[in-house]
Amino acid sequence: MDEQAAPTLETYDIQRLLKSLPHRYPFLMVDRIIDAHGDDSCIGIKNVSVNEPQFQGHFPERPVMPGVLLIEGMAQTAGALCVNAVGRAALVYFMTIDKAKFRKPVVPGDRVEFHMRKLNRRRAVWRYSGRALVDGQLVCEAEISAMLVLEGAGAAANDP
Repeated sequence: MDEQAAPTLETYDIQRLLKSLPHRYPFLMVDRIIDAHGDDSCIGIKNVSVNEPQFQGHFPERPVMPGVLLIEGMAQTAGALCVNAVGRAALVYFMTIDKAKFRKPVVPGDRVEFHMRKLNRRRAVWRYSGRALVDGQLVCEAEISAMLVLEGAGAAANDP
């Protein structure tokens, strides 16, 4: 009787993320990716610090992470999976945000986990379902899609 080996789950450290994504401080919204299973699913980690620039104006007396940055963190997490799936340098262009809901505020000191699961892929377009959790509690959810364009090719990324 053949037993299938359990899939190997990967971790992307900050150096791998910097190679995969064009984003840099202050707009890099994911610090690490854990439990990556190809381009199918993963968990992105964002450690929220009071020193981040958005908290100077949102809101100085009671800092709250802007919801659009939570969505951006989901997109960056999924984008890193897509770029690594094609195995070449590519730009990720955000296409849609659907079914976005914000459940609880995220504040400095929180550790956000972006749980991303691929819904489908058609040619160069990936679609993911995302859930952002803090301490196991849902704070944000959305479905997102993006297109990959291979760098230097000027064309959309098809099958790797």
